[in-house]
Amino acid sequence: MFVLKIIKCDLSNGFGAKCEEAVLAAAEDIAAGRLIVYPTETVYGIGADIYNESAIKNLYVAKNRPFDMALSVAVSDKAMLERVAVLNENADKLIKAFLPGPLTIIIKKQSDVPDIVTSSSQKVGIRIPDNRFALELIRRTGPIVATSANLHSHPDAVDIDSAVADLGTSIDTYIDAGKCDLGKPSTIVWLDGNEVEIVRQGAIPVSKIMEVLQC
Repeated sequence: MFVLKIIKCDLSNGFGAKCEEAVLAAAEDIAAGRLIVYPTETVYGIGADIYNESAIKNLYVAKNRPFDMALSVAVSDKAMLERVAVLNENADKLIKAFLPGPLTIIIKKQSDVPDIVTSSSQKVGIRIPDNRFALELIRRTGPIVATSANLHSHPDAVDIDSAVADLGTSIDTYIDAGKCDLGKPSTIVWLDGNEVEIVRQGAIPVSKIMEVLQC
């Protein structure tokens, strides 16, 4: 019988031994092609190695998400971001102003990012979460999927109980770091040269995005 693995990581007192245990377990699962649920500052996310197409397929199935809906990618810093996406001037402005933070930028992908991640689009959504656990995990695993830990069309999970209720045994390891700080999803911005489109209004107001881009 499959038993849910839920590991607590209390970040309120820094990155202690329990958080180290949690990040090692989560990184091991991702390296083995398994799925995890991890905390960010916005909502809980499902993580998988973006280069493992079998794991990505399993993630779509676990979420009951249509395969024609692209997945975003979480990275730990600008250098890792450039391994996944091709930066332009506007993207660079937004990275300097808001990342790490609750912003997802859609820009041209690097050619080795699997089509299953982007639903065959040549664009990819990139984010650097402002969460100590998420960043420690990604530094050890490389780029992972950044999609909310809920069934497709269900409310976002802002605590681990909500994620477990939706996803159950389709996930190998859940990391419980308490309630997410912001509790609302990232703002999504699509960039194409000088063109800008706000795909989703999230934690960062549109006015702040446009103020930075117009500098």
